[in-house]
Amino acid sequence: MTRRELVKAAIQHRETPRVPYAIDLTPEACDLVRTKLGVANVDAWLDNDVQDIGVPWWGWHDLGPDWAGMATPTSPPTVIGAGSYEHLADHLKAARDRSDKYFLVRLYSSHFEKAYFARGFEHFLADMAADPPFARKFLSTIIEKNLVMLENFLHLPEIDGVLLGSDWGSQHGLLMSPAVWLDMIRPGEQKEYDLVHAYGKDVWVHSCGHIEPLIPHLIEMGLDVLNPVQPEAMDIARLKRDFGDRLTFWGALSTQQTLPFGTPDKVRSEARRVRDLMSRGGGYIFSPAQSVQGDVPVENIVALIEVAKEPGSA
Repeated sequence: MTRRELVKAAIQHRETPRVPYAIDLTPEACDLVRTKLGVANVDAWLDNDVQDIGVPWWGWHDLGPDWAGMATPTSPPTVIGAGSYEHLADHLKAARDRSDKYFLVRLYSSHFEKAYFARGFEHFLADMAADPPFARKFLSTIIEKNLVMLENFLHLPEIDGVLLGSDWGSQHGLLMSPAVWLDMIRPGEQKEYDLVHAYGKDVWVHSCGHIEPLIPHLIEMGLDVLNPVQPEAMDIARLKRDFGDRLTFWGALSTQQTLPFGTPDKVRSEARRVRDLMSRGGGYIFSPAQSVQGDVPVENIVALIEVAKEPGSA
């Protein structure tokens, strides 16, 4: 079984020889591994089953001063593209020849976050409440641009999945009511999920915080993989029990407590417990809930990777 097949099997809730993993380290944690362990190539040392693929995307550019104000802006939301398609297809073919991993395009801050990056967090939440027509139109504009950019690479056969990211929750609850999410966020997300699925790719979503009320809707919309599944925000055992047969989870190991403050033995024990719980019946990509930070002792990082690479429940 190739790494690509391993990840796909987990997403399809099939039995696998081991649980696939995809672990991120911050630049500070990478430096720690290099200096303390003498590792020259941290990516090769991690050897994740999922490989990140970069593609051209777009962002805000030279927005008018009214976009930073409290009132609804009237100037156009100007944008700029980044990246090149010139060698993208050839690059992906060459990468596939070298790797049997699952190829994932990650597009963080792709919708709700993209909106408040333009307006500011408080201003856009105010827009959603005080000027819903503007908020809906602005979110639709973002989705329209996303759909065009997505179609520019979704046809490439080497790509296996696309991650779309927006944080809809705080650690204690949603940032908006479920009704507002269904009205303003779901329609655009659905268009993206449908397009990605139309090309035979998996849909991954990143949303931090407590978003459990949205999970039934996300499943109904066709979501394949949910990240980061923070154990401080949601009960991971309940998530697995209630949704684990219909949704794959990626994350779930504590980055607020276990990794920075536990001993290596505690990290191993908790990592195995989370892995075995969440992977029962398939549907799990092993990982901490967030990127491993620079305050995590290198011995704990080593313990984490040891568990990631060992055979485990599936």
